Amino acid sequence: MQFDLLIKGGRVIDPTSGLDAPRDVAIADGRIAAIDAAIDAEAAAEIVDARDCIVTPGLVDLHSHVYWGGTSLGVDADRLAAKSGTTTFIDAGSAGAGNFLGFRRHVIERAKVRILAYVNISFAGIFGFAKTVSVGECSDLRLCEPRETVAAVREHADIVVGVKVRSGKHAGGTSGIAPVDLALEAADKVGLPLMAHIDEPPPGRSEVLPRLRRGDVLTHCFRPFPNAPVFASGAVRPDMRLARERGVIFDIGHGMGSFDFDVAKAMLAEGLAPDVISSDVHLYCVDGPAFDILVCMSKLMALGMPLVEVLRAATQRPAEAIARRELGMLKVGGIGDVAVLKLLPGRFTFVDAVGAALVADRRLVSNGIVIGGKWWPNEAANHDETERFEAHAHHTHVEVAAGHFRRG
Repeated sequence: MQFDLLIKGGRVIDPTSGLDAPRDVAIADGRIAAIDAAIDAEAAAEIVDARDCIVTPGLVDLHSHVYWGGTSLGVDADRLAAKSGTTTFIDAGSAGAGNFLGFRRHVIERAKVRILAYVNISFAGIFGFAKTVSVGECSDLRLCEPRETVAAVREHADIVVGVKVRSGKHAGGTSGIAPVDLALEAADKVGLPLMAHIDEPPPGRSEVLPRLRRGDVLTHCFRPFPNAPVFASGAVRPDMRLARERGVIFDIGHGMGSFDFDVAKAMLAEGLAPDVISSDVHLYCVDGPAFDILVCMSKLMALGMPLVEVLRAATQRPAEAIARRELGMLKVGGIGDVAVLKLLPGRFTFVDAVGAALVADRRLVSNGIVIGGKWWPNEAANHDETERFEAHAHHTHVEVAAGHFRRG
């Protein structure tokens, strides 16, 4: 056989090249061997029927927590991959220098899906995050040792994409801006970008943003009050505009408490769409409100972001942010990572991190993924996933109506 796998009859959308047309995609030896209007099915050992589907580069989730079993918030990337269309998970600092080797040996090297990672400036990584336990890893500055971070980055340079810091009252306690400065120094030393989380002040957004450099990532960029990027009037704060002009990358990082529909509407209305859509999926938001990257992408579509730009923000842009451009494109000779998605019509109630609702008439779902040239179907039936999704939305509405909703 000429090809190992043929994805046939789909609408191929590759934001990097601008391709948006009916095409067949053939894969051989883990690489994309051909992209053409009609490829003979007899030439392939396996056929994937992609009629009525979108065929796009495998999704790249820039902000996830997949140190499963090693941290209290980790989810199993392999269990989430096919149903979320994700071929690359980037762990956003679950592990620090003190436990990164364990993350590598016990999770990353055993996973079927690709996992890359940011190293947390905290030596212990995110160790105290649970429904009943909240101990910020940067609350004790003795754990924020940049020499150890630099050593870990260098030791694991093949899978590390940057340095992560979580700043704010919850992550840093009374440490203020110091963890950000220490993380920036480590990132500068190794020549990699910083991903900066902000939760509630202190420090405020106005302290963190001016420190970020071109190519650094501001995650939770559409977070709710306090530390929101917009004024109460809906006007975008000047420091956000300056950061965008300087080349700081805006990442959604939905998570449990970091995405607000009203903030998103205001930012989009001012032309400040996110550069990257990521899930910040972890154990306490994988069953809502974030679920996975496809739900997050669907929310941005419901807010008016065009399909192609939503796909770009989950393929090309995150790949560029980590300097792994080959991951976010469909190119003959390139890596055989592909997502086969479908726009499912219906009535879907999306819920943000503060309990607000948004009704849409379509959402993205996954038929399966190709990783390294091998087809991995989504075994979860779409209607089962939709029922789980709608059950969460209904439950949240009940809580909101009763005045019991609490933001995590």
